[in-house]
Amino acid sequence: MARGLFGAVLIGILAFGNGLHAVESVEPVVVTASKLPRTPGNVTQKVDTVDSEQLSVIVSGHGNVADWLLYQPGIFASPLSRNDANWGSVGGLSQKYNTYMLEGLPIDVFVEPQSLEVLAFDRIEVQRGPAAVLYPNYLGMDFAGNQSPLTGTTNILLKERFDKRRTFLDASYGSYNTLTIRFLHQRPVGDVHFFLGGGLEDSDYTDYGTEDSWLNMIDDPEYQKTKLYGKMTWFVSGDERHKVSVFAHHTNHHGDAGRPKRGFDHDYWTLNSAYQLPLSQAMTASFKVGYRNYDRTWQEDNYPTSLALREEDGVRQEIVPGDFSLALEHWGGSLLTIGADFQTASYKTYADPGVRSVTNDADALQYGVYAQEEFVWGRTILRLGGRYAYTRHEVDLLSGAEPEDDSASWDEWLWSVGVRHHVFGNLAVYANVGTSFVAPSIHSVGGTLKASDRGVPGKDGRLPNPDLEPESGMGGDVGFDWKPYEELGFGARGFYNKVKDNIVQVVVSENPSQSQDINAGDSTSYGVELEVHYRPLDRLRVFANYTYTDTSIENDEDPDVDGAEVPFVPKHMGNIGADMDLPYDIKVGVYLHVAGRIYDSTSKQSRNRFPGYEVLNAYVEKLLVAKDTTILSVYGRFYNLTDNRFEMPWQFQDPGFAFTSGIKFVF
Repeated sequence: MARGLFGAVLIGILAFGNGLHAVESVEPVVVTASKLPRTPGNVTQKVDTVDSEQLSVIVSGHGNVADWLLYQPGIFASPLSRNDANWGSVGGLSQKYNTYMLEGLPIDVFVEPQSLEVLAFDRIEVQRGPAAVLYPNYLGMDFAGNQSPLTGTTNILLKERFDKRRTFLDASYGSYNTLTIRFLHQRPVGDVHFFLGGGLEDSDYTDYGTEDSWLNMIDDPEYQKTKLYGKMTWFVSGDERHKVSVFAHHTNHHGDAGRPKRGFDHDYWTLNSAYQLPLSQAMTASFKVGYRNYDRTWQEDNYPTSLALREEDGVRQEIVPGDFSLALEHWGGSLLTIGADFQTASYKTYADPGVRSVTNDADALQYGVYAQEEFVWGRTILRLGGRYAYTRHEVDLLSGAEPEDDSASWDEWLWSVGVRHHVFGNLAVYANVGTSFVAPSIHSVGGTLKASDRGVPGKDGRLPNPDLEPESGMGGDVGFDWKPYEELGFGARGFYNKVKDNIVQVVVSENPSQSQDINAGDSTSYGVELEVHYRPLDRLRVFANYTYTDTSIENDEDPDVDGAEVPFVPKHMGNIGADMDLPYDIKVGVYLHVAGRIYDSTSKQSRNRFPGYEVLNAYVEKLLVAKDTTILSVYGRFYNLTDNRFEMPWQFQDPGFAFTSGIKFVF
């Protein structure tokens, strides 16, 4: 039924395009592809923007930023629950090949999407295609390890300049006794603009494990999330190009996983600071530095023997990223960018059965220098860039013991080229290709368990693999953007990505839940993305997109892996959505997401197959008061309207339909 609905809506959208009149297009501004504001037509890469208005009507089932990006072509989001990270994919490869950034500085693709407050976002820019020249890998040691922008990068831009003082209050209550309160106050004070915000979410959640799951919940899991954040931007002498900014965000997420001694306590700090200085009319310097602190602890019990506490485990990470760049605008809109960036990271895991013992203890350093030229020649933009990348790991402990080799380093030259040509004013074609390199993370090598824990009941976590090799990759795309009318736009993009010695996470055992990172072989993914956007009326916006992806792994030494698909990548995906402003001041957003089957492992004999599914969400808001600077409205969020409780890897499942009603007050 969902596929039929998808096709019918798509045909309807195309049919409505007849009879429109061409109007000159005014394109939005993006910064991700070039580090300075550019129009999408002046960069070779494909960049999509999800602005704050769109973010407000998209329904998230998990409070994860990935939920708000789910409706972009080629993005498969699969947050396991409200308490767990996203294990999706982009461009036919694991999520770790599409980095996340906060205003140009890298953040963790698994941590910050669970932590950051979307109310503070101005927009999210999604660059599709290779981005490993201007932007580095991220030294994320937890979850799936180091992250690379081979298939693209996602850049979160925060609110920055305000025309007047405003305060936002948002309170809601819904399924699972979920109470949410959010506030944001923003105001300008001369040349200084700032916002302060916070929020609380408290819930008696629900069992999100499949029947007889290793999660073994005997009661509803509970959690509480608190967030505090703020940003200050000083526009020196009111100059948009000369500015200083500081941002800080803290999230505490604590609760339990459905048993008395299965508690968890996660603390996340994300800090950014930036200084942008115009050296001349054509040259701009920018310096950014940040700090990320991830401190996660969780309990393990003796279930099913008893519910007594067995031990408390934890992981701590501190990461400091920095970037310095110079941008020179020259000759007819061309742009030369040169710069250097660095990251330092510390990583420690421990187990505490009564006496704390450290299992992994390591530090890492990464730096790079880069240069990129975007040359504008009439209707053609040519791009050429290169990066020297260096990574070094210093290891004190690995799986509880001193390693035989306590350090390792890698260096690599990376390159990227691209072209965009405007065939006509409303039709552009483009192509990009680039390389990447990823060293195995300490978490991938050392795991959270000992090798001897393999298959032992109650020992849930990740097994070590000290024999991992680094990955090298190449990716490319080709496509077109066509806007025959102001109200109607089409796009198509073909992509190809290949990774040598691909590090993938596979499920080794479901009960106990154990996984391991392995070099699966050479992974290849290719596919095509088709999309259409249509605004027949000012009060109606509709869109549809479809992505076909084919993946395979080549491994001559292991017949069980050779020819298998890349885990967590659906072959078919599609989205349809509509945003409507109806009479009587009612706003409605309806979004349908369709995803095909996925596998959880590279082993053709032991992998699990998860069938495709559909999720239909809706948002409804009724304006009650709109007078002067005061706005009052009520809303409802409807997640998974068809109550589709589809299965996910590691014996998780979507809990099905959830409803939230709330009130917004702006003054």
